[in-house]
Amino acid sequence: MDRAQKAESIESLKSVFADAGAVVVTHNLGLTVAEMEDLRGRLRKEGGAFKVVKNRLALKALGVEEGSAYHDLFKGPVGIAYAADPVTAAKVAAEFAKGNDKFKLIGGFMGDKVLDAAGVDALSKLPSLDQLRGKLIGLLQAPATKVAGVLQAPAGQLARVFNAYATKDAA
Repeated sequence: MDRAQKAESIESLKSVFADAGAVVVTHNLGLTVAEMEDLRGRLRKEGGAFKVVKNRLALKALGVEEGSAYHDLFKGPVGIAYAADPVTAAKVAAEFAKGNDKFKLIGGFMGDKVLDAAGVDALSKLPSLDQLRGKLIGLLQAPATKVAGVLQAPAGQLARVFNAYATKDAA
């Protein structure tokens, strides 16, 4: 890689780190091309991406000082999974790691907070943003549905009483 390519790669990583809700750092040594494509496809389907990065360039893109907690993450063959939603990348990466021994979760970061592997695992168990929105809408709609049911119940009971008198008189 020449200097221009390195500078372009650093700028690309800066934008990835700025736009991502959370970044999951993984070791992926020994994965086949098919397994990597499977992981990338899963992430793409959920709105995320996976990228193999050079450690030194990633640390320069983060702009961290020597000896920071980020340095422990970027050692060895590293790949990053990221998505706009903080939970998506962690969910997909953790699920993929369960089915593949060669794929290991090292840690990650959300903004300025550095997470270890247990933190990423805890993040993966949280509901996604879309799931939270669905629950919230369900909670907001439930009272309206109950109110409509309560208001309709007396009218329905009255109609059944009239129907009972009408069938009684006809008989």
